[in-house]
Amino acid sequence: MFDSLAGLKRTHTCGVLRAADEGREVVLMGWVQRRRDHGGLVFVDLRDREGITQIVFNPEINLEVHTKAGVLRDEYVLAVRGVVNLRPPDMVNPQLETGEIEVVAEELRLLNSSKTPPFELEDFRVDTSEALRLKYRYLDLRRPSIMRPILFRHRAAQVARRFLNEQGFIEVETPILTKSTPEGARDYLVPSRVQPGLFYALPQSPQLFKQLLMMAGLDRYYQLCRCFRDEDLRADRQPEFTQIDMEMAFVGEEDVYEVVEGLITTLLFETIGVKVESPFPRLTYAECLDRFGLDRPDTRFGLELAEVTKIVQESEFRTFKEVVAQGGMVKALCAPGLARLSRKDLDDLTDFAAVSGAKGLAWVKLTSNGWQSPLAKFFSDGVKNTLVNHLGAKEGDIFFFVADAPEVVNTALGQLRLHLAQKEGLIPEETYNLLWVTDFPLLEFDLQEGRYVAMHHPFTAPQEDDIPLLETAPAQVRARAYDLVLNGQEIGGGSIRNFRRDVQELVFGVMGISHHEAEEKFGFLLEALDYGAPPHGGVAFGFDRLVAILSGAKSIREVIAFPKTQKAGCLLTKAPSRVEPEQLLELGLRLEK
Repeated sequence: MFDSLAGLKRTHTCGVLRAADEGREVVLMGWVQRRRDHGGLVFVDLRDREGITQIVFNPEINLEVHTKAGVLRDEYVLAVRGVVNLRPPDMVNPQLETGEIEVVAEELRLLNSSKTPPFELEDFRVDTSEALRLKYRYLDLRRPSIMRPILFRHRAAQVARRFLNEQGFIEVETPILTKSTPEGARDYLVPSRVQPGLFYALPQSPQLFKQLLMMAGLDRYYQLCRCFRDEDLRADRQPEFTQIDMEMAFVGEEDVYEVVEGLITTLLFETIGVKVESPFPRLTYAECLDRFGLDRPDTRFGLELAEVTKIVQESEFRTFKEVVAQGGMVKALCAPGLARLSRKDLDDLTDFAAVSGAKGLAWVKLTSNGWQSPLAKFFSDGVKNTLVNHLGAKEGDIFFFVADAPEVVNTALGQLRLHLAQKEGLIPEETYNLLWVTDFPLLEFDLQEGRYVAMHHPFTAPQEDDIPLLETAPAQVRARAYDLVLNGQEIGGGSIRNFRRDVQELVFGVMGISHHEAEEKFGFLLEALDYGAPPHGGVAFGFDRLVAILSGAKSIREVIAFPKTQKAGCLLTKAPSRVEPEQLLELGLRLEK
């Protein structure tokens, strides 16, 4: 028979009592983490969201309560009234924040029982599959190490909201049921019952609504918003995710940088106590590819790339010469001290580079006897010396070459750079390197679609000096776009927007979007641009990923209360699931077998 909670009110949580509370009568409530019967005394570790407190049931204090404690098992739900005592010095537990005290129980109420959980809920005992944990996520979240990132996420959200409120931003909720405007990932579609044959889309971002809010005169907007993207399966991605979304009127890039840097420095300091200097460094998109191979460089370590196309042209190595003749490039990566790598190591690295499209990975070890490499016979002493000097290489180093089209070379060596740094322990822990990446191309040519597409999105403004190039050399047009990178991960991105209708229509035209299609998809935006739209711009941060980085989580799933699997499924609720035929009929739908 279970007890009632009536007449009993919790006075403290299980993580706050200290030695200064000795002698205080308290009421605690929570779950049994563990029960230990030491003959005369029964000890229970009582757990709630805030921590664990040891409860002592002593037959000399209350025999009835002590007897009742004999039935307790793991995860039973209790309310306990008792007095705070200091533990004997040899019984102090330094692993617990409450480890100096214990509560001697005078009253016990059993509020609910529990089946035996499918896995241990004590952190140090857990060794189970993620699939089982996600199926019983409500139990998984009881574990302190799993609850901790969720609480951290809450604190980070509070900090962000407070900062933006103080900067004059207004939090506005934008629609979840909206119009499908596919110019990126696939939309999640929602059929309308009251308008048969028509569909809503779940928002991939609030992009157009936040621009409309600037046109409405709201001046500064933000929200922590839910977004949805029906993407192909990728590791550590979620079909629904959270953004810190911001937009400002009457601003340029420098204004956005100033607000964002204030937000990020405040978040870092108030959540993990880390101070970072601002303004953050800036690199252009071209500089990132040139030096690091990727447009989200991790600058916590060196291993920068170097183009050697002109130098290797003077060699007799046919592969390099053919690539250069076809308009490709050759780049090298010098890895200090890694001439010790074995042939198997080099074969593994070659296979790794192949994943990024590299057709091969040439290498040279610098030893006391000079070059050790299959390439050595194709290079004269003069070319060898020029290469070594250009790369800053010395005895004991190894350098790698990739020769191909620029995008293959940059991606392969950029990923190899990261792989070597991780493998060799070159990345300093608890270091936070932030930088802006700027001057992205506005457009890139999609060979599959046979047209230019937006590198970010079609509402990004071109740099003013480049507007004339839209009709003559669109690939050369630079965007007024910017990404913020933290430790090699893009945590946010944004741009100054098109606020003149003629420029927006020109961008649509270059992208192959006809006037009719533009009106059909974006007519409401184009019309709004006719009514005095102010210059405006903004940014959005992937809140899940940002919280994961700051909290030290290995996956964004760890900072989401109920995450989906890599296949976009919920193991807890078994979503997505089939629905009744009657529900489909109401929507005017049927499934084809």
